[in-house]
Amino acid sequence: MSKGDAKAKKAIYFEKLHSLLVNYPKIFIVEADNVGSQQMHLTRQSLRGEAEILMGKNTMVRKIIREAVDNNPDLERLLPHINGNIGFVFTKGDLKDVRAKIMAQRVAAPARAGAIAQQDICLEPHNTGQGPEKTSFFQALRINTKITRGTIEILNKVTLIAEGEKVGPSEAALLNMLGMSPFTYGLTVRTIYDSGAMFSPEILDIDEDVLLGHIRAGIANVAAVSLAVGVPTKASVTHSMVNGFKNLLGVAAATDLSFPAAEKIKEYLADPSKFAVAAAPVAAAAAPAAAAAAPVEESDESDDDMGFGLFD
Repeated sequence: MSKGDAKAKKAIYFEKLHSLLVNYPKIFIVEADNVGSQQMHLTRQSLRGEAEILMGKNTMVRKIIREAVDNNPDLERLLPHINGNIGFVFTKGDLKDVRAKIMAQRVAAPARAGAIAQQDICLEPHNTGQGPEKTSFFQALRINTKITRGTIEILNKVTLIAEGEKVGPSEAALLNMLGMSPFTYGLTVRTIYDSGAMFSPEILDIDEDVLLGHIRAGIANVAAVSLAVGVPTKASVTHSMVNGFKNLLGVAAATDLSFPAAEKIKEYLADPSKFAVAAAPVAAAAAPAAAAAAPVEESDESDDDMGFGLFD
């Protein structure tokens, strides 16, 4: 390739990235480690019409962003994240939908020595189907096993590799021997830029129910503080009214004073048997539900031995 061709390609790349930075308010910064060309092609295909993927050399990307900062100062927040094998996914669509399409293109891969575990890799108790000659693999990793019908059975759940740990040769050999592919590779969203705001992809997992739960908890805290210090607020006013009404009922019950809402309580206090009569239908309605929820006791005898001991 001649110097002229290289300069022309750089100019085209410069114009493309600058145009994308200007026209798209939302950007995924993604890692592209261990992503093959075919997988990248399928990812581009799945995002066609909704997003554009652009990879490039970090030095050139930083230079273009610094020049674009003159027109949009918020883009400077991208610079600290331009490191490693990264790329951009530009979109104007819904961030959750685009991220779902990116993650859908991840593919399973076998464990390789030296790779970093993306999550805890555990072995569940099961029969591995491996012959007794493979026992040494399990012993080297301190995995409790026994021979069952001529094959190796794992007795307890074992965390073979913790998240963030490096996969060793022994762990990789064992996982491959068991036919397990615990890793997935594809574009990984590192961080997200949205109209000047930078945030982690975990933010997209927060739905309306989570937000409402935080809002309810906040209102409850405000109401509790308001009641404790005696300062009424919108959050505490209903509780204050209920507490005031309870106090009025208590005064009416303890004195000769009365008002319509307190008449029934005074009637129950004068004749407690009326309260028992009123509560009976409620208790009768609750009984079937309690019976349905009660646990069923299981027999100590198993179906396998049909009640007979081993030596009977």
